[in-house]
Amino acid sequence: MSVRIDKWLWAARFYKMRKLASEAVKGGHISINGVRCKPSKLVQSGDEVFIQKEHETFTVIITGLADKRGSAKIAQSLYDETPESVKYRDEKSEQRRFQSYFAPSPDKRPDKRDRRKIKQFKGR
Repeated sequence: MSVRIDKWLWAARFYKMRKLASEAVKGGHISINGVRCKPSKLVQSGDEVFIQKEHETFTVIITGLADKRGSAKIAQSLYDETPESVKYRDEKSEQRRFQSYFAPSPDKRPDKRDRRKIKQFKGR
């Protein structure tokens, strides 16, 4: 049995809508066994899927097939994430956390006077 990649991504809950999954595949954010594909590409158990989604990347091995969206528990049983992928995502999330920790942030929101100064500075 085989299922279209866009349907599988939607059923595995990587994307909320099938259209978003299809657009991600068309945009080159998804590759199967190291090769870019089209939304109509059929996947089977054992295929390795690389998913790049916003700030996160996943490398998963397909263990189950579904063309309908089910519960989150069922969706998690459709794939196994590789240990390298888990380690990489943990490192990246820690880096993002430290970057936001050291980023300067104001003590309070700008009041009316400050907003006027900001607009004047920007030339509006």
